[in-house]
Amino acid sequence: MKVGILGVAHMHVYAYVNGLRRLGVEIAGVAEPEEARGRQAAHDFGTGWERDYEKLLASDIDAVVVCSENALHREMAVAAAEAGKHVLCEKPLADSLEGAEAIVAAARKHGVHLMTAFPCRFHPAAAAMKREVESGALGRIRALQGTNRGTMPGGWFVDKAKSGGGAVIDHTVHVVDLMRWIMPGAEIVEVYAEIATRFHAIEADDCGALSFAFDNGVIASLDPSWSRTKSFPTWGDVTLEIVGSAGVSKVDLFKQNIVVHKDATMKTSWSNWGSDMDAGLVASFVDSVRTGSPVAVTGEDGLEAVRAALAAYESAARRQPVKIAR
Repeated sequence: MKVGILGVAHMHVYAYVNGLRRLGVEIAGVAEPEEARGRQAAHDFGTGWERDYEKLLASDIDAVVVCSENALHREMAVAAAEAGKHVLCEKPLADSLEGAEAIVAAARKHGVHLMTAFPCRFHPAAAAMKREVESGALGRIRALQGTNRGTMPGGWFVDKAKSGGGAVIDHTVHVVDLMRWIMPGAEIVEVYAEIATRFHAIEADDCGALSFAFDNGVIASLDPSWSRTKSFPTWGDVTLEIVGSAGVSKVDLFKQNIVVHKDATMKTSWSNWGSDMDAGLVASFVDSVRTGSPVAVTGEDGLEAVRAALAAYESAARRQPVKIAR
């Protein structure tokens, strides 16, 4: 199996490539418009660099991994689908609802797999929580509470023209996807959000308090802020708490760490030793491409997560709840 990398702007690309190489997948090339970044990634991946992705799409690759800036997802993913290549696209699926819909439509039209990169589903703790819900141990779900609090990444992530927003579009999609995955078939019907920039001197938003109402009666809240300082021991967290009629369950996907004290940096850090979610994500994608089986995280899943994040921005701008129509 041969895979091409379209864009290396997102830091997750290195984890995805490591996972692919461990599976014996050939990295057939890197397409990246920024030459220095593209050449460095190609060197690190042991492959060639192209400025234009069309050349890579014209080759005999089987699939692509899109890790460009969010604003380029639509262009690259649609072009890959039109070329008959399967697509694993970094989250958020696009920086606009129209872009996400176009990607989903292109994949459907050309009969290729489209998988959204939501690795949190592949963490054993998240899977255990889902099994607990399915077994009925928690009873009927009443409410959900999630966080995805991280360190402000800087760079293109805070350039709205390239990212589509700030912390809210960057972090909301992960936890919204976990919530939808935990409750199959349930969809968000109303969003209320307060969004601001309070931690950093940037133009993009860096914090928010989001509330969701699902069509099954469940209410949920989310903190997707870039509220962790540079000195924080790790980049952030992903947590989800379920309040059920028969019990409560909570997971923290980044608790598997060792506390490290370094005199060289005069800093304490939490070094992860545990489960590799990214490896699970790419293994699932590769299996679907090789066997023809449906992907575990669909383009539609990515679309719904984008829909929730954009509704949050609309709610904050209007200062009132926003109903979601499909």
